[in-house]
Order: sequence, then structure tokens, then C-alpha cells
Amino acid sequence: MEGTATIEGDEGERRPWKQMDDRRRRHLSHESTSLFCSLALLLSIRFAAAKGFARQRQPTTENHVPSNFTNFPQKMASRIAQIRLVSSHPQVYEPCDDSFALVDALLADRKKLLDHRPTICMEVGSGSGYVITSLALILQEIKTAYYFATDINLHAVRVTHETLEAHGVHAELLTTNIAAGLEKRLAGLVDVMVVNPPYVPTPEEEVGGDGIAAAWAGGENGRSVIDKILPIADNLLSEKGWLYMLFLAANDPLQICLQMREKGYAAKIIVQRATEEESLHVIKFWRDSDIRMEGNEAVTIAKNRGWEFLLSQLSRLSFRR
Repeated sequence: MEGTATIEGDEGERRPWKQMDDRRRRHLSHESTSLFCSLALLLSIRFAAAKGFARQRQPTTENHVPSNFTNFPQKMASRIAQIRLVSSHPQVYEPCDDSFALVDALLADRKKLLDHRPTICMEVGSGSGYVITSLALILQEIKTAYYFATDINLHAVRVTHETLEAHGVHAELLTTNIAAGLEKRLAGLVDVMVVNPPYVPTPEEEVGGDGIAAAWAGGENGRSVIDKILPIADNLLSEKGWLYMLFLAANDPLQICLQMREKGYAAKIIVQRATEEESLHVIKFWRDSDIRMEGNEAVTIAKNRGWEFLLSQLSRLSFRR
């Protein structure tokens, strides 16, 4: 069901947490500062109810079956990247819960994406190539779509190329920081952007490397890289552009939504998922012509509508066997 938030306990053989040290795990233990703030009690009740229905994720050597689809058909599974064909490297982040959540969001919006008929699609931080490959497969019937993917990690760019090639799809790949070198070329042209940013709260000195740590090290509150990506996305997105971005609860997604609303963007939670270590939110942003942007009026509107937005998402929560 589109727009349904799904809560799931996931266990996979490949987990980024095994690639992190104990210090980073301790950072994650402070996620009590979640998106839902004063509504935490209500959510905790719902989370507890959902636990009884949590399913185990299949090992990542098998194809990922989206958790928010009941009786998910094999035909649909063929429209996303197959884990067995995803290339790997010791210094490249492997597909895990956050990758799966982002692809689940794209699948939940598949019909809308096809109707949207994007011309240029882009992923920032492609890692293994699992997400950009899945997006290209989801939109395969749109022959005019062109794909870009960037990563600061040279190994990740090579692995992304191998993953795309193994699935018979193509993207233009660049080894760069976020979108450096593309900001003028693609300004106002990107119709769909997907981002799984470095969101884990870490010391600032760990941010900005070119190895595997660049895939998760997010600095204070996990926001250092996120706050750099958002204005770049604003510059690159077309008038009809959609941004799908994944956040950790500790990143304060509500504040991000309000910040984006000040720039004229509406927002919607497409997928929400709780795992053993984290609470993930895939949020879709798009330009909303109805948002007034004169003086401080937009700020007032954002604050007034913030809780309205939050409550609307709570009503979408659904926990199923």
C-alpha cells in the first residue's frame, strides 16, 4: 500500500554495524530523540504491538522482497537489483536495511514514478550500486530516462559500474563529492534524486573521508553531510523534481521537513522502519506551488503545518503480519 509506514525487525547477514566500532554503536544508542518527540509514547505503544508481527529478513544472498508488500510477486522482485548480482569490495558499503528501505520506497511509488516520466534520474552516494540499479530497472520501460550516480569513493564507483553492467542497465558515473562537477550541467534538470546519506552521528573528524567510513560518518547528529546535500539537491531538482532521502531518527527529520518547507517543498514519509539499532525514515520531497514564500510567512506556515504533517504520518502507520 502506497504511503504505508512499515515497522519491521530485520536481521541480515550483511549489516553495516559490523563494520563500525563500538564507539559508533554507542552513538546510535541515543536515538530516543526521534522524529515523533512528544508523541513517543503513542509510537512506543504501536511499536510494541508491531513487534509481535515482525518478520525476519531473508539473508542478503537472496533477492530482497520488500517488507511492505503482501504476497509480493516474483515478477515485481525482478524489477529491482538482485543481491547475487551486486558487486562488492572491502571498502564499499554493502546493501543493508537502509538500502532496502530506500528501494522499498521507490517500489511503493512505482506507478507514480512511471506516470512522472522522469528524464534525468540521479543517485548521490551510490555505494554498491544497488539503489541506482533498482531505480533503472523499476523505470526500465521509460526509454528516454538517463541516469547519473556519484560517490566520493573510487572503489564504490567501480563497484556501481559492475552492478549496473550485471543487470544490463547504464548510468553515467562520477567520482566526486556529492555532485561537484555536475551542479551547473544538471542545474534544474533532475526529475528524480535518491540519496542514502551518511547519517550516523559520529565525531566531526570522521566525516569526509574517501573510504568506507564516508558511507556512514555523519558528524554531529548525523547532519553534517545531510545539511550539505539538501541545498545542492534544491539546485539540481527540476520544477517537477522528486527527492527521496533516507534519515535516521536522530537526524531530526521533522526539522528537516520544516527547513525544506521554507524553501517551498512539501514532504511525505514513504517508508518508515525500525530495526534493532535504528529507526529509519524515507521521505519524499517535491516543490509545492501552494506554499507561500514571502517574508517570514513561510516560516510561520511551516511551524503551523509541522504537527499537521507529523500527525498525518501517524495515521498512515500500518503493522501487518
